[in-house]
Amino acid sequence: MKVSARNQLKGTVAEVHRGPNHGPCRINVGGTTRTASIINAAAEELKLAKGMTLHAVIQASDVMVGVD
Repeated sequence: MKVSARNQLKGTVAEVHRGPNHGPCRINVGGTTRTASIINAAAEELKLAKGMTLHAVIQASDVMVGVD
């Protein structure tokens, strides 16, 4: 798989939930959990299942920083 996004995290699926249209996919990356919102059709097409290895590809147009 080749993609242009440079922010890629290799991890394993911790859990996948399906809602009415989409649901959260929790991904274990080095002991830390990240959550992706994924539509049901994509989760089914990718055959996402607990324990499966995947790459979380992150592409953001904006990053905001806040301080107290």
